[in-house]
Amino acid sequence: MIDKGRRGLFKALNPLSKDDKKEVFIRPPYNDNISLFHNECPVCEDKPCVASCEEEIIKIDKEGIPYLDFSKGGCTFCDECAKICPKEVLGLENGSEKIKAVADISVISCMAWHKSICYSCKDVCLDDAIGFTGLFNPEVESDKCTGCGFCYNVCPTNAIIIKSIYESED
Repeated sequence: MIDKGRRGLFKALNPLSKDDKKEVFIRPPYNDNISLFHNECPVCEDKPCVASCEEEIIKIDKEGIPYLDFSKGGCTFCDECAKICPKEVLGLENGSEKIKAVADISVISCMAWHKSICYSCKDVCLDDAIGFTGLFNPEVESDKCTGCGFCYNVCPTNAIIIKSIYESED
Protein backbone atom coordinates (compact mmCIF):
# COMPACT_ATOMS: atom_id res chain seq x y z
CA MET A 1 0.00 0.00 0.00
CA ILE A 2 1.25 3.48 -0.84
CA ASP A 3 1.77 5.70 2.17
CA LYS A 4 0.24 9.18 2.30
CA GLY A 5 3.68 10.81 1.95
CA ARG A 6 4.27 9.30 -1.48
CA ARG A 7 0.65 9.86 -2.50
CA GLY A 8 0.98 13.52 -1.56
CA LEU A 9 4.17 13.80 -3.61
CA PHE A 10 2.48 12.42 -6.72
CA LYS A 11 -0.49 14.75 -6.27
CA ALA A 12 1.86 17.71 -5.95
CA LEU A 13 3.66 16.75 -9.15
CA ASN A 14 0.45 16.39 -11.18
CA PRO A 15 -0.27 19.58 -13.14
CA LEU A 16 -4.02 18.86 -13.21
CA SER A 17 -5.27 19.29 -9.68
CA LYS A 18 -8.81 18.39 -8.67
CA ASP A 19 -9.43 22.14 -8.32
CA ASP A 20 -8.80 22.54 -12.05
CA LYS A 21 -11.31 19.88 -13.09
CA LYS A 22 -14.67 20.99 -14.46
CA GLU A 23 -17.26 20.94 -11.72
CA VAL A 24 -19.77 18.15 -12.23
CA PHE A 25 -22.70 17.77 -9.87
CA ILE A 26 -23.38 14.19 -8.92
CA ARG A 27 -26.72 13.99 -7.13
CA PRO A 28 -27.36 11.71 -4.13
CA PRO A 29 -28.72 8.20 -4.68
CA TYR A 30 -32.34 7.16 -4.18
CA ASN A 31 -33.69 9.31 -7.00
CA ASP A 32 -34.75 8.43 -10.53
CA ASN A 33 -36.00 11.88 -11.56
CA ILE A 34 -33.52 14.76 -11.75
CA SER A 35 -36.29 17.33 -12.16
CA LEU A 36 -37.36 16.66 -8.56
CA PHE A 37 -34.00 18.00 -7.38
CA HIS A 38 -34.56 21.23 -9.31
CA ASN A 39 -38.21 21.63 -8.29
CA GLU A 40 -38.23 20.56 -4.65
CA CYS A 41 -34.75 20.95 -3.15
CA PRO A 42 -34.37 24.74 -3.53
CA VAL A 43 -37.48 25.27 -1.39
CA CYS A 44 -36.47 22.74 1.28
CA GLU A 45 -35.77 24.81 4.38
CA ASP A 46 -33.43 22.77 6.55
CA LYS A 47 -31.65 20.56 3.99
CA PRO A 48 -31.71 17.59 6.44
CA CYS A 49 -29.97 15.34 3.91
CA VAL A 50 -26.71 17.22 4.56
CA ALA A 51 -26.77 16.62 8.33
CA SER A 52 -27.84 12.99 7.90
CA CYS A 53 -24.83 11.98 5.77
CA GLU A 54 -22.42 9.95 7.89
CA GLU A 55 -19.61 10.48 5.37
CA GLU A 56 -20.33 14.24 5.17
CA ILE A 57 -20.25 14.21 1.37
CA ILE A 58 -23.65 15.80 0.71
CA LYS A 59 -23.19 19.49 -0.03
CA ILE A 60 -25.55 22.15 -1.38
CA ASP A 61 -24.85 23.99 -4.64
CA LYS A 62 -25.57 27.69 -5.22
CA GLU A 63 -29.10 26.84 -6.41
CA GLY A 64 -29.91 25.02 -3.17
CA ILE A 65 -29.66 21.52 -4.66
CA PRO A 66 -27.74 18.70 -2.94
CA TYR A 67 -24.78 17.10 -4.65
CA LEU A 68 -22.10 14.62 -3.64
CA ASP A 69 -18.58 15.85 -2.96
CA PHE A 70 -16.22 12.89 -3.25
CA SER A 71 -13.10 14.88 -2.36
CA LYS A 72 -12.97 13.41 1.15
CA GLY A 73 -14.89 10.14 0.88
CA GLY A 74 -17.66 8.20 -0.79
CA CYS A 75 -21.24 7.09 -0.35
CA THR A 76 -21.88 4.06 1.87
CA PHE A 77 -25.55 3.81 0.81
CA CYS A 78 -26.58 4.06 4.47
CA ASP A 79 -30.12 5.18 3.44
CA GLU A 80 -30.21 8.04 5.97
CA CYS A 81 -30.62 10.84 3.39
CA ALA A 82 -33.55 9.01 1.82
CA LYS A 83 -35.20 8.33 5.16
CA ILE A 84 -35.04 11.98 6.25
CA CYS A 85 -35.93 13.77 2.97
CA PRO A 86 -39.10 15.78 3.72
CA LYS A 87 -39.87 16.48 0.05
CA GLU A 88 -39.54 12.82 -0.99
CA VAL A 89 -36.97 13.73 -3.63
CA LEU A 90 -34.92 10.90 -2.20
CA GLY A 91 -36.77 7.72 -1.38
CA LEU A 92 -35.87 4.14 -0.58
CA GLU A 93 -38.40 2.90 -3.13
CA ASN A 94 -36.12 4.34 -5.84
CA GLY A 95 -33.43 1.77 -5.00
CA SER A 96 -30.06 2.27 -3.41
CA GLU A 97 -27.80 0.05 -5.45
CA LYS A 98 -26.28 2.81 -7.58
CA ILE A 99 -25.66 6.51 -7.85
CA LYS A 100 -26.42 7.96 -11.27
CA ALA A 101 -22.69 8.21 -11.96
CA VAL A 102 -19.82 6.01 -13.03
CA ALA A 103 -16.08 6.25 -12.48
CA ASP A 104 -13.60 6.31 -15.33
CA ILE A 105 -9.81 6.29 -15.36
CA SER A 106 -7.74 8.74 -17.38
CA VAL A 107 -5.08 6.69 -19.15
CA ILE A 108 -2.95 9.81 -19.49
CA SER A 109 -2.92 10.59 -15.75
CA CYS A 110 -2.96 7.07 -14.27
CA MET A 111 0.35 5.88 -12.85
CA ALA A 112 -0.48 2.23 -13.45
CA TRP A 113 -1.05 2.87 -17.15
CA HIS A 114 2.51 4.24 -17.19
CA LYS A 115 3.95 1.06 -15.70
CA SER A 116 4.11 2.08 -12.04
CA ILE A 117 2.53 -0.33 -9.63
CA CYS A 118 -0.48 1.36 -8.06
CA TYR A 119 -3.67 -0.22 -6.77
CA SER A 120 -5.06 2.76 -4.85
CA CYS A 121 -8.39 2.79 -6.70
CA LYS A 122 -8.83 -0.97 -6.66
CA ASP A 123 -8.00 -1.28 -2.96
CA VAL A 124 -10.97 0.89 -1.90
CA CYS A 125 -13.49 -0.47 -4.43
CA LEU A 126 -15.87 -2.61 -2.39
CA ASP A 127 -17.78 -3.64 -5.51
CA ASP A 128 -14.69 -5.01 -7.30
CA ALA A 129 -15.54 -2.76 -10.24
CA ILE A 130 -11.91 -1.95 -11.05
CA GLY A 131 -10.01 -4.67 -12.81
CA PHE A 132 -6.49 -4.83 -14.17
CA THR A 133 -5.30 -6.18 -17.48
CA GLY A 134 -2.10 -7.87 -16.40
CA LEU A 135 -0.14 -6.08 -13.69
CA PHE A 136 -0.98 -2.66 -15.09
CA ASN A 137 -3.85 -1.03 -17.00
CA PRO A 138 -6.78 -0.60 -14.61
CA GLU A 139 -10.25 -0.29 -16.09
CA VAL A 140 -13.64 0.37 -14.51
CA GLU A 141 -16.29 -2.22 -15.23
CA SER A 142 -19.24 0.15 -15.55
CA ASP A 143 -21.83 -2.57 -14.94
CA LYS A 144 -20.28 -3.19 -11.48
CA CYS A 145 -19.54 0.44 -10.60
CA THR A 146 -22.06 1.88 -8.12
CA GLY A 147 -20.73 5.44 -8.50
CA CYS A 148 -19.93 5.52 -4.76
CA GLY A 149 -16.88 7.74 -5.31
CA PHE A 150 -14.50 6.11 -2.85
CA CYS A 151 -11.88 5.68 -5.60
CA TYR A 152 -11.90 9.40 -6.46
CA ASN A 153 -9.92 10.94 -3.62
CA VAL A 154 -7.42 8.11 -3.12
CA CYS A 155 -5.92 8.38 -6.59
CA PRO A 156 -2.43 9.90 -6.22
CA THR A 157 -2.54 11.48 -9.71
CA ASN A 158 -6.21 12.52 -9.90
CA ALA A 159 -6.80 10.06 -12.73
CA ILE A 160 -10.30 9.08 -11.56
CA ILE A 161 -13.13 10.93 -13.25
CA ILE A 162 -16.69 10.62 -11.97
CA LYS A 163 -19.26 11.12 -14.73
CA SER A 164 -22.96 11.70 -14.28
CA ILE A 165 -25.18 9.26 -16.15
CA TYR A 166 -28.37 11.28 -15.90
CA GLU A 167 -29.95 11.71 -19.32
CA SER A 168 -29.75 15.48 -19.04
CA GLU A 169 -27.39 16.76 -16.38
CA ASP A 170 -27.76 20.15 -14.80
